[in-house]
Amino acid sequence: MDEYILRSDDFLVSQTNEKGIILFANDDFCKVAGYSLDELVGQPHSIVRHDDMPRSAFEDLWNTVKANQVWHGYVKNRTKSGGFYWVYATVYPLYDEIQKIRTYLSCRRKPSPEEITQAEQLYRTFV
Repeated sequence: MDEYILRSDDFLVSQTNEKGIILFANDDFCKVAGYSLDELVGQPHSIVRHDDMPRSAFEDLWNTVKANQVWHGYVKNRTKSGGFYWVYATVYPLYDEIQKIRTYLSCRRKPSPEEITQAEQLYRTFV
C-alpha cells in the first residue's frame, strides 16, 4: 500500500453528526483521502478508517467527545485507492443552540515521523 505523506501546510477538516455521518469536508481532506466532496458528504466517517486502527481508539474518541470534551490522538486512515496516511487529530464537540443539534469538528495535521512510530508502537499493544 502506498503511503500519502501530508505536507506541512495540509490541514484536514471534517464535520460529522452524532452518528458519525460526514456533513462537511474541506479541500485538503478530499485531496488526501482521494474522494470528492460529493462522495464524502452523507457517508460515515469510517469510510476512511484503516484496518490497522484498533477499535478501542475510536471508542475512546467517541466516549470523550460525547462527554463534551476535546479528543486528541494519532490516526492512520485509508485513502480511496487503498493507500494510507497518518494524522494528528483534534476532535471538538459542538452544539448548535439554534438547530439544537450536536456535531463534531475534526481538525487534522501532519504528525512527525517520531509521533507516527510512537503511535504504531502504542496501537500494537491494543487488543
